[in-house]
Amino acid sequence: MKRIFGFGRKRKGQPPLGSASTPHPAGAYDLRQKDLGKLHRAAACGDLAQVRQGLKKHGVDERDKAERTPLHLACANGHADVVTYLVENKCKLNLFDNDNKSPLMKAVQCQQEKCVAILLEHGADPNLADADGNTALHLAVVSPNTSVAELLLEHNANIDAQNKEGCTPLLLAVSEHQEEIVEFFLKKGADVHARDQCGRTPLMTAASGGVLNLIKVLLHYGADVSHKDTNGWTAEDYAVIHGYSSLSKQLSEYTDWKNMGEASASDAHSTQHQAGACDFTLGAPATDRGGRILNHGVTLEENQHVISLGGL
Repeated sequence: MKRIFGFGRKRKGQPPLGSASTPHPAGAYDLRQKDLGKLHRAAACGDLAQVRQGLKKHGVDERDKAERTPLHLACANGHADVVTYLVENKCKLNLFDNDNKSPLMKAVQCQQEKCVAILLEHGADPNLADADGNTALHLAVVSPNTSVAELLLEHNANIDAQNKEGCTPLLLAVSEHQEEIVEFFLKKGADVHARDQCGRTPLMTAASGGVLNLIKVLLHYGADVSHKDTNGWTAEDYAVIHGYSSLSKQLSEYTDWKNMGEASASDAHSTQHQAGACDFTLGAPATDRGGRILNHGVTLEENQHVISLGGL
């Protein structure tokens, strides 16, 4: 799944700009001095004085060989003062580099929260898509960074935007096993029944990985176990296909429990049945085909080793 973000691209030749020992954030540009003019080099290094000098001779939106503007480079490297200066000098906020990424996308991808805030406050578009259809909100998932995601949503990012594979940020977060951001998206109103191009829902994706804690969160927010993909497969089927037969059985039992609860709710004398239904648990951790325990003891309640689905 991470291939869609273009991480880890390296080129042979001249060493990267700056010290070899300097750590670079995930998704940062692999910079070569020979590819950069003085203005772009100054923006990448955060040299505000040189950026000021450079703007006397060069346009604020001048491109390098990779179609990057000074704003792209300043954002990717977290130089908020340079970003502010460029924005105040009326640079264009939504230009794409040769990977179809805007400065905002690079700031999100490189976890530069201050730069993200500056860009959004000045009107950067959070719903632009890169070459793979990913928006800034998709890119926030891999971090994962709920505070950046919150900023994006506050500035009208589409929480259910789909990339070229049909994945919404929620679907991507489930596939990445990012529990915190999954629950964050659901609290913000993300579609728990969103489907990718194959008709797979977040619950099917969680079931295919045997991720019990995510399954509980999704069920709590109303995920429907009975939904089918384009092949007619349900979450139970995905659990079986990927070797989690015990999980499939428990999902089936959950469906029966839920149906019993719904039927009982219409009966004014169903108190005893409802009390029994509330004791339903998704018991042991899922195991793979070799019997290895997965997600041992992972629950939403600290120090518990059983995921209770009662009261959903």
